[in-house]
Amino acid sequence: MHFTDTVYRNPYWPTYPLLQITQGCTHNRCKFCTMYHNVKFRMQPMEWIEEDLQELAQQVPEAKTIQLLSADPLVLSYDKLAPVLEKINHYLPHMEQIYTQGRVSDLKNKTVEQLKNLKDMGMREVSLGVESGDDRTLKRIKKGYTSQDIIEQCAKLSEAGIDFWMTFLNGVAGKEGSKEHALKSAEIFSQCKPMLVGTGALVLFPGTPLLKDIERGEFTPLSEKEMLEELLLFVEHLHCDCNFITHHTVSGANLTGPDFLKRKKRIIQALRAEIKHGNMAQYAAIRSYKQSL
Repeated sequence: MHFTDTVYRNPYWPTYPLLQITQGCTHNRCKFCTMYHNVKFRMQPMEWIEEDLQELAQQVPEAKTIQLLSADPLVLSYDKLAPVLEKINHYLPHMEQIYTQGRVSDLKNKTVEQLKNLKDMGMREVSLGVESGDDRTLKRIKKGYTSQDIIEQCAKLSEAGIDFWMTFLNGVAGKEGSKEHALKSAEIFSQCKPMLVGTGALVLFPGTPLLKDIERGEFTPLSEKEMLEELLLFVEHLHCDCNFITHHTVSGANLTGPDFLKRKKRIIQALRAEIKHGNMAQYAAIRSYKQSL
């Protein structure tokens, strides 16, 4: 298999088989991220992709799912992505679900009809690293798109019948924009109606531009308690019936699961209990051990 440079995969999707079709990230400017700072974006050579599929056809000929890597394979144009899906179906004829991930802006180069065709070829679930629905926060962290872009591009996925995930990055607006980040994100996410909302809490890794912002006094990170208060505000104002997943340092046992609206009161109660009784020093220690997003 031709796995190159830095490779990340979604741990909530089937983790085998994996097929890398791109290297690096096209954007690579988000101020909280260092995942692909030293990796130049490019598409894997088609001969590599075909060789990998031939190998998978020998190893897992009955495979029904596959996850495409790496940062944003969704950025590939329809004319480049469709042939990859066709080859997947050729070499793995039992394929039912092709998972992929990307940025909101990756959808701009595809029409609804093209997305419908990709769905027919198996691309039925997409994960989007949205992070925020607040325009001030999106601009500050250099995501490269606006809240209106989120609404418009997610609407294309919905019209095409493709399920999608949206992520909320807890703490990324700092103290300066925490309330607006939580409220506006909840509003935009609710409007888009994703099948799953995932939340993670900010970790300031070495080399991230946000660390330099702290040194200049331009960004004030949230405390552990403030992180939970922001997450609570987001949850209180989220009104879409989705699956809900959190990567927060608090236990996800009472937070993660399907049927968000049915469980919303319990999630709110759990978060309030953590805010009141949680071991914030322990949560901070857990966060300090994290090595990547």
